[in-house]
Amino acid sequence: MSLTLLDTPPAVRGVLETVVARNPHEPEFLQAVHEVLESIAPVLDAHPQFVDAGILERLVEPERQIMFRVPWVDDDGRLQVNRGFRVQFSSVLGPYKGGLRFHPSVNLSIIKFLGFEQIFKNALTGQGIGGAKGGSDFDPHGRSDAEIMRFCQSFMSELYRHLGEHTDVPAGDIGVGAREIGYLFGQYRKITNRHESGMFTGKGVQWGGAEVRTEATGYGAVYFAQEMLAVHGESLEGKRVGVSGSGNVAIYAIDKAYQLGATPVTASDSSGYVVDDAGIDLALLRQVKEVDRTRISAYAAQRPGARFVEDARPWEVAVDIAIPSATQNELGADDARALIANGVRAVAEGANMPSTPEAIELFQSAGVLFGPGKAANAGGVATSALEMSQNAARQRWTFADSEAKLRSIMQGVHRAAFDAAERYGRPGDYVVGANSASFERIAHAMLAQGVI
Repeated sequence: MSLTLLDTPPAVRGVLETVVARNPHEPEFLQAVHEVLESIAPVLDAHPQFVDAGILERLVEPERQIMFRVPWVDDDGRLQVNRGFRVQFSSVLGPYKGGLRFHPSVNLSIIKFLGFEQIFKNALTGQGIGGAKGGSDFDPHGRSDAEIMRFCQSFMSELYRHLGEHTDVPAGDIGVGAREIGYLFGQYRKITNRHESGMFTGKGVQWGGAEVRTEATGYGAVYFAQEMLAVHGESLEGKRVGVSGSGNVAIYAIDKAYQLGATPVTASDSSGYVVDDAGIDLALLRQVKEVDRTRISAYAAQRPGARFVEDARPWEVAVDIAIPSATQNELGADDARALIANGVRAVAEGANMPSTPEAIELFQSAGVLFGPGKAANAGGVATSALEMSQNAARQRWTFADSEAKLRSIMQGVHRAAFDAAERYGRPGDYVVGANSASFERIAHAMLAQGVI
């Protein structure tokens, strides 16, 4: 990725130049830092004490970076070695919090970008949690349960020493679901001889997990879209919704969109996408992806009227609302132009940084309501914090209670981002608003706690 530093506001240019010089081969991380720093220049102008205290210089450097080997034995008796990562970025607002991702694409740049984004997302929820991210280049796809268990046990045998309910609380992400979390937590419990329910979130409901945690990120993205529309006197009723991905986020974004009167018409995976003008059959999608664990093309094969488009992304389909929910940089400039030409009204990011900077600029220039991931997909980590609260109090909340709390948090996230955008002279710019509101909270806490 090429960064145009000359166009960067003077208040942040020096810091960004240092970040680029220190991390020249980490494009995802540089992209995330550039996007945040560029948008918070007005905050620094209004609060010169943040500049004097070197808040940015400290914030762009992780408090701790952990990288380790993960040896394990496959079902054929062959030794395999993967890399494990945990980047603990900031604990100024609370214990480190962020998911673990198991995917072949995982490298230090991706984990650092995700961890950096997590600081701001978590701050925006107002729930007293810091930012971190971790994972491995291990690919669980096609592996047996026994292989995944052995990998998770080896992974946790190193990582456990850096975790704890008051230190660092991981959760799941791509490739890490309830199965993997169970194996990871079991190994942590065995090694430490402690049943710290609150040191891992995304657990099974039967053993400490929170209701709505599985649904939270997808539900939250739709709630955020609803809030953006409501400001303009609109709703989701009758809207066509385009969703990318077919994992938890996508499935539950589709689910909530239906509940609010919209018609979701797309889903995808790495092989292509399906479009179903009658509305995605959620039961069939779950069967294909969660039970059969096969490619999205199987949906079209079993659903009359649906069609599969190979090696393509769903953004060429005409929709009113787009919810990119697959992975980073999945929605580029050409995709944005196609969506705009087809009359898209709002974009709410269900994934982390799924839209490229060029796409975001096009959306904003065209007057499309754009909810960045650190705001729109904050529902997942918000519900993780609710799970931590329940574990600490040894309580269980009902689905209805948990969902009501989630909706209230997402309304608060929207309000914080909307108000900050107004306050700093960029009304309706949720990128500036989300970054500014969260940065204010982080910076004030860092200022109060001294140079550490």
